[in-house]
Amino acid sequence: MNLLVLGKGKMGSLVIELAKERGHHVEAHDEFDNPHARMLTPERLREVDVVADFTWPDAVLENIGACIRSGKNILVGTTGWYGKLPEVRAQVEASCIGFLYGANFSVGVNLFFEIARATAPALKLGFSADIRETHHVHKKDAPSGTASKLQSVIQEACGTQAPIESVREGEVVGVHELRLESPLERIMLSHSAKSRKAFAEGAIRGAEWLKGKRGFYDFKDVFREV
Repeated sequence: MNLLVLGKGKMGSLVIELAKERGHHVEAHDEFDNPHARMLTPERLREVDVVADFTWPDAVLENIGACIRSGKNILVGTTGWYGKLPEVRAQVEASCIGFLYGANFSVGVNLFFEIARATAPALKLGFSADIRETHHVHKKDAPSGTASKLQSVIQEACGTQAPIESVREGEVVGVHELRLESPLERIMLSHSAKSRKAFAEGAIRGAEWLKGKRGFYDFKDVFREV
């Protein structure tokens, strides 16, 4: 697979490294190479199978738009842009590309979402819910995309919005906790990432799965297939 990675931060660099280990041909641009998506032209993307975006919220929408215009499939691991999700979905569905996004590409986190969905009915039985997420001090967005997705999972399941507390400390890879509490009982669910490799490997498998596909996909719906 010919993979173009946008973003050379912690996640982008790890995706580049692991993709090469899996035998893929990888090119990469950072924000200085690709201002306003100007590198994402049909000519420059001719040999690319999938573009993988791990940039910033203020860059990702331009990158998505350029990939749509160039007819290239794109996987988006950047978060912080989900307020534009309906608009992006409409644009993708009107195009001929494949689009895969995820608040988190680790298998464990996506199983965590399903467990959280199964426990959400507790909120109709006298429990309250709150979410706490902890990440390294370099993380730009707060709350994290994973915490926001967890919040939406709870809201979709029972109609209640759980508040989110965001903590930034040290070099924490990522910890997400869901607490359900009543006057008599407490349920604690937690996912702790030991390494960013869990996210990077899931993203690469997602890009492999996306190659040649058309349509709009959320990783939480397809992670068992990758």
